[in-house]
Amino acid sequence: MIHIYQRHCNVSANSVGKSRPDWFSRENCFANLLKTTSKHKDVEITIMFDGEPSNDHFINKYSSSYSNLVTKKGGDDAKSFLNVVNYVAEQNHSEDDIVYFLEDDYMHTNNWVDIMLEGFDSMSVDYITLYDHNDKYFLSMYEGLESTILVTPSTHWRTTPSTTNTYACKFSTFQKHLDIHKEYCDLDRGFTDNHNKFTRLWKEGSNLISSIPGCSTHVETEYLSPVVNWGKL
Repeated sequence: MIHIYQRHCNVSANSVGKSRPDWFSRENCFANLLKTTSKHKDVEITIMFDGEPSNDHFINKYSSSYSNLVTKKGGDDAKSFLNVVNYVAEQNHSEDDIVYFLEDDYMHTNNWVDIMLEGFDSMSVDYITLYDHNDKYFLSMYEGLESTILVTPSTHWRTTPSTTNTYACKFSTFQKHLDIHKEYCDLDRGFTDNHNKFTRLWKEGSNLISSIPGCSTHVETEYLSPVVNWGKL
């Protein structure tokens, strides 16, 4: 079972000024999520809304398409993600169930569910991201980066030092690292310190892999996962 926890809000201060493709909208991303999970009975979507949805928020049109709507006031990235972490910690999921923390500006390929399940079923891995970060290929901070390349029946994977706040893990892994997920919600600065969180997890014996090519992308023009034509999706 994959339990998706997708965060939404009425206005995101963190997104102001980001460059987006002309086809981007959060509703397009959500429609893509529904389309790519519709045939899978073992996927459950919970909407984690920061505050209350405004009357004109698109999520109101899709109430029959997701399992739960949870409203909790946060006000910034760190508080809203901490709300999600605390909520998931209270759930009674099976240890081998997958929890997928998902932001509202991601697109997915049609086969992403099968690829995610394949990754967890085929390898001993703690964390999976389907986002093949384009910045790993051009930012100077990643010069000299070495990755282990892995293969499963349908795709390749690479080890990666960190990812965004969109990633998946087994529920047992989430419970094991619960204190770390809370610790890196920087309430003073209002954002989650994802890079340092995952480098900390690596140092403590955990691991993180991403599919190549990516089966998802953060929809920022400069940072789209390479190879895939995301506009067609």
